[in-house]
Amino acid sequence: MQATASHLADAPAHPVPDRHGQNLFSTDAELQRLLALYLPQDLVRHMQPHFERLGALAGGPLDDLAHTADHNPPTLQLRTRTGIDAQKVVKHPAYVEMERLALSEFGLAAMSHREETLGWKGRMPPLVKYALTYLFVQAEFGLCCPVSMTDSLARTLKRFGSPELVARFLPRFQSLDFDTLAQGAMFMTEQAAGSDIAATVTRARQDEAGQWRLEGDKWFCSNPDADFAMVLARADDAPAGMKGVSLFLLPRRLDDGGDNHYRILRLKDKLGTRSMASGEIRLEGAVAYLVGEAGRGFQQMADMVNNSRLSNGVRAAGLMRRAVAEAEYVAAERRAFGRRLADMPLMQKQLHKLRLPAEQARTMVFQTAQALARSDAGEPGAYALLRILTPLIKFRACRDARKVTGDAMEVRGGCGYIEEWADPRLVRDAHLGSIWEGTSNIVALDVIRAIKREESLPALQAHFGALLEQAAIAPAFAAALRDALARASLLAQTAARDGGDLLARQAASALYHCSSAIAMAWEGGRTGSAERIEWAQLVLLHRVLPRDPLLPPELPAAWAAHASASIAETAPA
Repeated sequence: MQATASHLADAPAHPVPDRHGQNLFSTDAELQRLLALYLPQDLVRHMQPHFERLGALAGGPLDDLAHTADHNPPTLQLRTRTGIDAQKVVKHPAYVEMERLALSEFGLAAMSHREETLGWKGRMPPLVKYALTYLFVQAEFGLCCPVSMTDSLARTLKRFGSPELVARFLPRFQSLDFDTLAQGAMFMTEQAAGSDIAATVTRARQDEAGQWRLEGDKWFCSNPDADFAMVLARADDAPAGMKGVSLFLLPRRLDDGGDNHYRILRLKDKLGTRSMASGEIRLEGAVAYLVGEAGRGFQQMADMVNNSRLSNGVRAAGLMRRAVAEAEYVAAERRAFGRRLADMPLMQKQLHKLRLPAEQARTMVFQTAQALARSDAGEPGAYALLRILTPLIKFRACRDARKVTGDAMEVRGGCGYIEEWADPRLVRDAHLGSIWEGTSNIVALDVIRAIKREESLPALQAHFGALLEQAAIAPAFAAALRDALARASLLAQTAARDGGDLLARQAASALYHCSSAIAMAWEGGRTGSAERIEWAQLVLLHRVLPRDPLLPPELPAAWAAHASASIAETAPA
């Protein structure tokens, strides 16, 4: 007995470092610096307690709820125990509590459509919503899909719906009352019409009273029991192809309170986002309302899709931040061979390789959210910039998240592979970002489409060229960035002119890497972060410029010249 007690006394109190319980906002100095740079000071002060509260929730209670919901996925109830047909998606109480936090307490879906949220009078800039989402998704990814679709549906309804339709239904999307607020979805995908919208076969017909009725199957419908969904369908007298597809608003309940005429056939058994239901829908004469102009469904739905694509990029950035922060914590707290892992050169190199794509994505979230605000305000050229930044972040950040979450899991070692920890959930969820709202090929081609149709490349060059002029960095590094952006732009022009199908992915990656490196360098000078400038240098060195894999990856000495002095001169007091 004595030997056993002695053995226990010698054992370490916490052999496996556990970050659970940390505040994900207050421990993230870079996020705080960037918010102070991009947002007005009075708004930052007002939001500080809300960011801190959500950071505390995400680091502990919300993470627990997410873990429970992930291990208790929703089920489909077809009948009551008395034999009455009554379809219902049964959600675990942990998921319902997360819905309440996201939709009601923090207003993540309603925020952009209200004149007062979280005590702030006036419309919140998009960046506040995305910063909150960035924190929330570090604990729970699945629910952020319904949150995004609800927000995007309301945006599309406001833009294209008739005044009568908007007045009738928008108030439920503006509500923060959990018992009355509406959730949204979009039912677009069909077995033969995934990204090929022109192949849509779901039919729309008008009955004797002039009411639209929808018939057909939708193959992948996330949040299938949402209160409303945007649906693409083809009217019986419409032409073939894209011009025959229209957009409809589909309510879950009819005016008399009864169920609308569609069924959830089954729920999907997914690799990730297990907490949130996705299903297959059969429309059987379902009542729906035409949104906007008939035959322009794809153009109208594209606004909703693009908004959701930006949210995808934000979520990928959040997943990477959580994965990197977990890896950094483990490396700082774990000792092996008499040393901290964080002090070992190979681990330092590994952590650097994780940080770069995570910080790139974070910067592009801020840049794209800022472009969205300017576009919605009608600023000249802002829409063209937003139109290319959105597919860029969706394409690259979502792909990077798959690798970053997997490599970060390795830092925790064997425990990282165990479902008790968050790492497996992060890896599973990260793989969906490259599939939702368009696969990588589709989104890369959308970058080229933006260049061809929206004059987006000159807008991107002008914006990041201006940031480069303001960046407090060494002249040699600025010249290298300027040259890289010029070469990436030339590649994109070539793709748009000659070989978009073959060069689209290469061009999209090049533009993303150059743009993010320039913006990070600009941010570093403005916030006084030498680390951020170094990360920009490493992005250029490792993700853009050619290098010999047999030589040590060393930064050119001229890139660092005068940089420290410039930072000191331009950093805010």
